Amino acid sequence: MRYAILMCLLALPVQAEDSSGLGDLNPEELTLNRVMRDVARGETTMTNCATGYYITKSGRHGLARELFERCAQNGWTGAMTWMSQLDDNGLGAPEDPGRAAEWDRRAADAGDPVGQFNYGLDLMRGRGVARDTAAGRALVDEAARRGLPVARRLQGTGYDLDEVTPDADNWKYAPQS
Repeated sequence: MRYAILMCLLALPVQAEDSSGLGDLNPEELTLNRVMRDVARGETTMTNCATGYYITKSGRHGLARELFERCAQNGWTGAMTWMSQLDDNGLGAPEDPGRAAEWDRRAADAGDPVGQFNYGLDLMRGRGVARDTAAGRALVDEAARRGLPVARRLQGTGYDLDEVTPDADNWKYAPQS
């Protein structure tokens, strides 16, 4: 008898609770979709912004640009240097040395040693900006003073740009006629 009552109860329809006003009850976690959704909502945390590294290394440069640009707009200087790298190499958009140098300048102006070093190189090479060797060296010196090893290495060579330029990129940094 108890068994029959239990079976009858189990056969009754279950009244579902309305959960429409409760938000996302089972959100994605640890996915690129989740990161991009969070960034689109303005949640540009260090972790979300750092995910752009993995996105660009996987070859999804358009998606990386979207993430890095939002993070850069919110002041993340590491995202500014990544935007520079994408623009300088034409990844996810046409190569644009001027735009790359502008991202480096923004990171340098925000006090980021990598931005200072990169913008110093831009100025010393005249890539994307007018050549200004003295201003470029001053930025490299500031980055070195702040502890950036590659800036110290460049200083140690008397600012020989070949020290920090891969041979494969020599064509890119050759003086323009």
